[in-house]
Amino acid sequence: MLGDCHIHMVLDGVYYKDAIAAHRAGTRDDIIIPRLEDYARRGITWLRDGGDAFGAGERARALAPDYGITYRTPAFNICLKGRYGAFIGKTFETLADYRALVAEVRAHRGDFIKLMVSGLMDFDRFGVITSEPLTLKQMKELFKIAHGEGFSVMAHANGADTVKHALEAGVDSVEHGAYLDDEAVAMLAQSGAVWVPTLVTIGNLIGCGRFPDDVLKPLLALQMKNVAACARLGGKIALGSDAGAYRVYHGQGTLDEYALLKRALGDDADRVLREGEACIRQRF
Repeated sequence: MLGDCHIHMVLDGVYYKDAIAAHRAGTRDDIIIPRLEDYARRGITWLRDGGDAFGAGERARALAPDYGITYRTPAFNICLKGRYGAFIGKTFETLADYRALVAEVRAHRGDFIKLMVSGLMDFDRFGVITSEPLTLKQMKELFKIAHGEGFSVMAHANGADTVKHALEAGVDSVEHGAYLDDEAVAMLAQSGAVWVPTLVTIGNLIGCGRFPDDVLKPLLALQMKNVAACARLGGKIALGSDAGAYRVYHGQGTLDEYALLKRALGDDADRVLREGEACIRQRF
């Protein structure tokens, strides 16, 4: 079975505030261990966490070898103050602040840097991204610092221009990557960066009634079309479910993501995904 290249151990797929609150007084082995056991039972033995400021991912990494799982975590994700991502990570205002956070990641033995460079998809309005993205100049500065410290960069990035800027700045993996245009897809395929498209975060919302299906269905169709196009151009694509996101449950979410990627990639799915995962494992 393939690994899952994007999960959040701290989240539960139900309600993020309650999930985070469960770990505020200390990480909860009684929550983390059953999830690791479930991943292992399903044959999912390689996990890359998207980070959290509450220690759940770090604790999972410490426990994972007992279940035959290799676990990678950035310790916590990093975002600019006032932008999307602060609810789960740590924020900075100046480059000095950011350098201090990179040093803190090293102190926590983080495996890479996770940066939030855009908002997320507004599931009520097609084509809309919440929160202002970082500029190309900002990304170049931040990625250069991370790379200079020997870290790869995993970037939460949505929107065609934002992803183009992240690629130009030298990002190592693009997470989500919603609303790409043809130019962004081609640039992604040529860049050598790995794309983790997290289709299931859209697909598992269809029919739930919380968001309009007339937004979700074309969004999923566009994301799947772009995944297929990127693969045809030789791009690197890896499976990542964003497990812990709403209606994306640990363990099952990996299988749900695999099913959607199979639909998008067809007969080449396993080859493409194994090659993409190999790149993630090598870099992260």
